[in-house]
Amino acid sequence: MIPTYLRHTRKAVLASSLAAAILASAPAMPALAAEAAAPSGTEAASAVAVYLDGSKLQTEIAPRMVDGSVLVPMRSLFEAQGAKLSWDGTTKTVTAEKANTKLIYRIGDSTADLNGQAMQLAVPGRIADGYTLVPLRFVSESLGSKVDWDEAARAVRIYSPIEVNATIQWGVNLRNAPDAASETVGEMLPKGEKIQVMREAGALWLEVRTQDQRTGYISAKPKYSDYSSATLREQQANELIAYGMTYLGTPYEFGASPDQTSTFDCSSFVKRVFSEVLDIELPRVSYDQATQGQEVALSDLQKGDLLFFGARGLEIGHVGIYAGDNQILHTYSVKYGVKLEEFSASWKERFVTARRVY
Repeated sequence: MIPTYLRHTRKAVLASSLAAAILASAPAMPALAAEAAAPSGTEAASAVAVYLDGSKLQTEIAPRMVDGSVLVPMRSLFEAQGAKLSWDGTTKTVTAEKANTKLIYRIGDSTADLNGQAMQLAVPGRIADGYTLVPLRFVSESLGSKVDWDEAARAVRIYSPIEVNATIQWGVNLRNAPDAASETVGEMLPKGEKIQVMREAGALWLEVRTQDQRTGYISAKPKYSDYSSATLREQQANELIAYGMTYLGTPYEFGASPDQTSTFDCSSFVKRVFSEVLDIELPRVSYDQATQGQEVALSDLQKGDLLFFGARGLEIGHVGIYAGDNQILHTYSVKYGVKLEEFSASWKERFVTARRVY
C-alpha cells in the first residue's frame, strides 16, 4: 500500500513536481542560478508557476529549492503524465511504468534505474512535510515529456508527448482565442503539419497543440484540417441550417446571381449557405453540385446532407439541404421563396441522390 505521504491530490502533486524538475536543470534556467545561491544542502520554498500542456497547476505545498534544483510532490507528476505507480514501503522504492518506459527509484538515492540504465539525479528525492519529493525535470523527461523554463514568466512549462490526430490541409493561423479577430500564436500552420486536436470549441473552432508545443485555436472549417467527428459535424450542420433559415421567405428567381442575397434559385441558395458557414465552395448549378462529396443512402441521411431531385425535364434539376426530422430547406417557388418543408412522398418520388460534402 502506498503510504500517506504519497497520497495527495493529483493537481497539487503535479504542479509541485513540475516546478521542481524543470528548475533542476541548471543550463536551461539561468534565473534559477541566483535563487540557488544558498549554501549547499539548504532548501527553501520556490515561488514558481507550473504549467502542464498550457494549464496552470496549483501545488499543495510549495516546491523545494535544493542546491539549485526544484523538488516537488511525486505522485501526481507521474500519474498526470500517464504512468502507473507502485510503492514498496519497506525499501521506499517507487516504480513507474508508461508504455515501454520503466523507472525505478529509491528515495534518497542519487541515481535512478531507467529501463535498466543508471541515471544520475542532480539532487536526490526526499520526504518533506508528508510528501515524497522528486526532481521535476528528470521525472518528466524520463516519461517522454518536454520541459521548458520561461524566464520572463518565471514558470516551468511541461508538455506531454503530442498525440497526433489531425493534419493541416490548408495553411491556417493559430490564434490565442476562438475568434478570427484574436491574436495569432507564432507562424501560420502550413499544409501537412501534424497536430493534436484537444477539444472542439463549438462548431467553428478547434483547440489544438502543435509539434513545437504551441497551443491555440484553429478554424474547424473542413478545408483547413482533416479532423472530423460526429459531434463536430452535427454542430456544423446546425450552423448551416440556422444560417439558411435567416433567409426564409427570400424571393425565388431562376438563374439568380450567386453574388447577391436579395433573390435565390435552389443552387445559388445552397452555394451561399455552404460558402458562408463552412467555406465550402460548391459549383453554381445543381447537377454539378451533385458530383461533390460522397453519396449517401436515404436511410443514412444526416442533417446538412444535400438532396437532389429531377426537375424541368432534367435528371437533376433541383437541390435542397436536409434539415433533419424529415425536413428540407430549399427554394423553388416564386410563391414561397426560401422554405422549410416536409421531405414528403411526392419529393421522394423525384429524389435522385444525396451527397455529403463535409
